[in-house]
Amino acid sequence: MEPSPEQSPHHAYPDHWEADVVLRDGGTARIRPITTDDAERLVSFYEQVSDESKYYRFFAPYPRLSDRDVHRFTHHDYVDRVGLAVTIGGEFIGTVRYDRINDQGRPASAPADEAEVAFLVQDAHQGRGVASALLEHIAAVARERGIRRFAAEVLPANNKMIKVFRDAGYTQRRSFEDGSVHLTLDLEPTEKSLAVQRGREQRAEARSVQRLLAPGSVAVIGTGRTPGGVGRTVLRNLLAAGFTGRTYAVNRAFDEGLATLDGVPAHRSLGEIDEQVDLAVIAVPAHRVPEAVADCGEHGVQGLVVLSAGYAERGSAGRELQRELVRQARSYGMRIIGPNAFGIINTAESVRLNASLAPESPARGRIGLFTQSGAIGIALLSGLHRRGAGLSSFISAGNRADVSGNDFLQYSFEDQDTDVALLYLESLGNPRKFTRLARRTAAVKPVVVVKGARHSGTNPPGHAVPVSRIPDATVSALMRQAGVIRVDTVTEMVDAGLLLAGQPLPAGPRVAILGNSESLGLLTYDACLAEGLRPRPPRDLTTAASPQDFRDALAEALADGTCDAVIVTAIPWVGENGEAETGDGEVLAAALRGAAAGGPAKPVAVVHVEIGGLAEALAAASSTAAPRTRPTTLAAQPSGPPAATTAPTPTEPATVEAAGTAGTAGTAGTAGTEEAAGTAGTEEAEGTEPPARPGRIPAYPAAERAVRALAEAVKYAQWRRQAATPGKVPEFLDETTDEPGAAALIETLLGAAPDPRGRPLTHDEARELLGRYGIPVRPTLPAPDPGAAVAAAARLGYPVALKTTAPHLRHRADLGGVRLDLTDEDALRRAYAEVTELLGKPAELLPVVQSMAPRGVDTVVRASIDAAAGAVLSFGLAGAPSELLGDTAHRLVPATDRDAAELIRSIKAAPVLFGWRGSAPVDTPALEELLLRLSRLVDDHPEVVSVALEPVVVAPQGLTVLGASVRLAPPPPRGDLGPRRLPNY
Repeated sequence: MEPSPEQSPHHAYPDHWEADVVLRDGGTARIRPITTDDAERLVSFYEQVSDESKYYRFFAPYPRLSDRDVHRFTHHDYVDRVGLAVTIGGEFIGTVRYDRINDQGRPASAPADEAEVAFLVQDAHQGRGVASALLEHIAAVARERGIRRFAAEVLPANNKMIKVFRDAGYTQRRSFEDGSVHLTLDLEPTEKSLAVQRGREQRAEARSVQRLLAPGSVAVIGTGRTPGGVGRTVLRNLLAAGFTGRTYAVNRAFDEGLATLDGVPAHRSLGEIDEQVDLAVIAVPAHRVPEAVADCGEHGVQGLVVLSAGYAERGSAGRELQRELVRQARSYGMRIIGPNAFGIINTAESVRLNASLAPESPARGRIGLFTQSGAIGIALLSGLHRRGAGLSSFISAGNRADVSGNDFLQYSFEDQDTDVALLYLESLGNPRKFTRLARRTAAVKPVVVVKGARHSGTNPPGHAVPVSRIPDATVSALMRQAGVIRVDTVTEMVDAGLLLAGQPLPAGPRVAILGNSESLGLLTYDACLAEGLRPRPPRDLTTAASPQDFRDALAEALADGTCDAVIVTAIPWVGENGEAETGDGEVLAAALRGAAAGGPAKPVAVVHVEIGGLAEALAAASSTAAPRTRPTTLAAQPSGPPAATTAPTPTEPATVEAAGTAGTAGTAGTAGTEEAAGTAGTEEAEGTEPPARPGRIPAYPAAERAVRALAEAVKYAQWRRQAATPGKVPEFLDETTDEPGAAALIETLLGAAPDPRGRPLTHDEARELLGRYGIPVRPTLPAPDPGAAVAAAARLGYPVALKTTAPHLRHRADLGGVRLDLTDEDALRRAYAEVTELLGKPAELLPVVQSMAPRGVDTVVRASIDAAAGAVLSFGLAGAPSELLGDTAHRLVPATDRDAAELIRSIKAAPVLFGWRGSAPVDTPALEELLLRLSRLVDDHPEVVSVALEPVVVAPQGLTVLGASVRLAPPPPRGDLGPRRLPNY
């Protein structure tokens, strides 16, 4: 909205304050500054507020606003007087304003840092979290304008408003004066206020997805009059799935006399439908979508699935159409899946929704699936169907202009019908938020991700999101840190999902292998070693083994305390005539089920080769056992009968249902969601629940696939155990760091008007800044000529090193620009002459002299800030081999003591640090301390946008930082610390 000409020219309309937010019930609304053009909207809004709410606002009967009131409430300078409104459909549903005041409570200007704040919300929208959202945004505005405290007067009977302030998490003081409650809120964000904000965000966004997946009624807009076409296909699939709600066919081209189509009511517009429609599936050409969206918004539709194409995937013009589509839908409080979507599915018995182009609704299961690609979605649905696996929910987001993978994680965290979340992602609109949500979700249930478009450096067509420049290897490392199971292909994703959804988590990497083929057992053994597992020698049951032999061997392996998981290998039996006998697969499947059900809860996987009937028997057990009891936050869906599935092909994995209670890797996914912090409860992560019983046993056509899935489960289980007791930042960092001194130094170095591109620090400046955080850097002295080099060595003390610091030679000892262990003046002069003769003049080489450090292992420690992902800490060994092989580990900042320990141990060359080939182990505790200090520095001071410590020589006792480069710049914005808002791409 543009400002009125009457607005003060000194304070332009702050359009960056505009934001779309998700309210408590899952609907959306828009928050924006109030302008002089809003007079009529304000009056209309006030007329719809009850007398009681008006009394609470003004402390007296106030039936209507005077012209003076309207002028005062719509004229702001956006500095000392600010008003914000929440709108739906362009109309106000809530307002908030602040007025800067002095110590006496009178109107003031800066530097006064306190403001009086007041709210008013329409009665019809109270209880939706409108006031809480407004408080977050007005507090952020106030902080931007130099206001540090809010003061509010509230009548004691106004319990709702008092609760809004009390629950916000800010530091506050309360007193009772002159018949009202006087509240003072300090606006500096606290750990509690941030936790409250994120908890509200989680519940609201989860609810917004739940409304889409569990509607009470669905209208398909664009249903064709003749069979075929997208709209008619969706209608057919809705009916075939047995949707439990009401269904309507809508097409403005229907004949006026047409009452039904395929047995459901047919209408020319939503206005003809006598009741509210919850979900609309739009399948009309792109140029007609705005008309359909407006019709939906005006008739109270809660959400949209837009199948129509012709948007951002078509270029810049389509991208603008897509942005306008999102703006239009959100203005009515609706969320969108799509455009260019494939559809959504919810297999819960109380819903049975198939609002997609998938011809068959998948069986009911415990896997939630999100995909940004329709083609991949089709392939995944088909593959899961062939393998006899069921889904709890499915979302194909297409161009993901609104609902994204982050929203799906919010929903999956709470959904009691989902034990495993699978996501195919081609872009990460908000990597920082994704990592945070994934970590919380992974603490209670597995999250398996395939990331497409890993190496292109651009987003796929249609994905209008910021492009992160983080290397894919870094993205993978950060996902691992968050507990995400990152796999390379959709086949691997399904393989892992089948195991995690049907089997308990392994207690460790020890694997028993048994079967009737020695060769297949050896292949499995080799695959286990390649994946870092600890296999026991395969047990060969011989080709004469019967199903009972398999059962006995599996039961014995499960009972063995030295085994954490079992892989069963099976090939066809060979008959007396020398021909292969496929045998009775159902009998073998029953034997395996019986052994798994009667033994301890350990994961079991089957590798089979062409056993007739086995694949069919495995796929036939397609029902989903009931989950363990857990708290409910979203609407519970009752269990239902299993859906029929087709038999898998011999080359596809299948699953078999084990007797007894289902046990899966996913545990109480909703634990802790009522807490303000929105963090996962620790009971499930600590494993205090009774041990899970085995569920469906997954089967694979190749040993490598089964072992890879099991290896991912082992690594995830280890992460879960560690996540139960998170790492800490050692207290010594508080005692040995000078945060105020570093802040003052950074402010001085950047200057009053810092260059947005930033500036590199000199060697001495970098040494001073790093020294404030207990990171000493060995000094270097310039040596522009041999005499200066000798003088520098005399000052530092022999032995010394002579180094070239020219950019093209820095850290390139292999080019001859470094001379070490120079013990006297003659050696130094000879080295100086050799270097300048070999590489060039001193003015080009920029030589320096540095005292020698104790011998050790050369390493590199770096920290950098990505605008999308945040600060990243990196570690690796120095030298060309590590760079060429990409042997660098990464962790998000702030790093804990556990993160630091894992960081140095996660590179492939880590054995070099721990006494490889008889060498002395180096001081890894000192290295971990250095990592923690650097992490603290960049976390405390976002102006430090990059740091490289190279090399860091780690000796058996202590370490030495020989080189350091630091770059400062104005800090990038931290959207994750601001008020809740939906992204606008």
